[in-house]
Amino acid sequence: MPDYVIKATAGNGQIRVFAATTQNIVEIAHAIHQTSPVVTQALGRLLTAGSLMGSMMKNADEMITLKIAGDGPVKGLLVTADANGNVKGYPYVNDLNDSYASPMSVSEAIGEGSLNILKDIGLKEPYVGYSPLISGEIAEDLTYYYAQSEQIPTSVSLGVLLNKDGSVKQAGGFIIQLMPDTDDATIDALEKALASTPSMTKLLDEGKSPENILAELFKNIGVKISEIEEARFFCDCSRNRVIKALTAIGAADLIDIIADQEIIEIKCDFCQEKYHFTPEQLQSIVDLIQNEIKKGE
Repeated sequence: MPDYVIKATAGNGQIRVFAATTQNIVEIAHAIHQTSPVVTQALGRLLTAGSLMGSMMKNADEMITLKIAGDGPVKGLLVTADANGNVKGYPYVNDLNDSYASPMSVSEAIGEGSLNILKDIGLKEPYVGYSPLISGEIAEDLTYYYAQSEQIPTSVSLGVLLNKDGSVKQAGGFIIQLMPDTDDATIDALEKALASTPSMTKLLDEGKSPENILAELFKNIGVKISEIEEARFFCDCSRNRVIKALTAIGAADLIDIIADQEIIEIKCDFCQEKYHFTPEQLQSIVDLIQNEIKKGE
């Protein structure tokens, strides 16, 4: 079954809701990066958040990047998502030598640090938001980020459930936001519903789907699903993109690399795809750069 994100409203349109199931996304990331259990959980939570926040973007060409930097052993996480259901991400350190039988908490793995959100919405400069990590558990940190940086009352819940072999049994989450001028009765009803809702990991362990979770959460104020869109782990790297990156290095540095007379390997952090370039191929890139310079003279 494919992963998907639900877009919905509740409380007669006073609340906007995004909920997702992301088991495939997180398992693919686990397989690509060979993550140990706690890193799978941490990266899985941020990938789920990326899927949800990507679906919140208004236009198809918009992108969002979530970056966590911490002083814990995982060092950091980076996730990028778009408005079309595509998400990718990687941990700075993939294996902490933890195990299912001897778990480390996500907050211990991340430690103290910061959360940065970059939104590319087609303007000259991207929007950049920042907040300190308040727990390192990711969901709480995102809730705090929305309150501090975007001044939007928000509740975030994220969970990743693992099998004993470290593979991903289930993953998912939700983001709930109050619209401006939400009435007090709706706010009170939502607060009571959230207070009585189990953790996302427990809900996943009970086999609850996003639809089940929303139906239970909003049983007293009503929820209306407006859209369901497929979500997937997708990396858009390519050899042409790598060539563009090499071009940006500049002719002088490439000439130094060519002097070593070795084949170079460039690996994509997101999907681990490897791209190889011979000295002759690098020289072709240098020639291209130099020809462009001559044209501009």
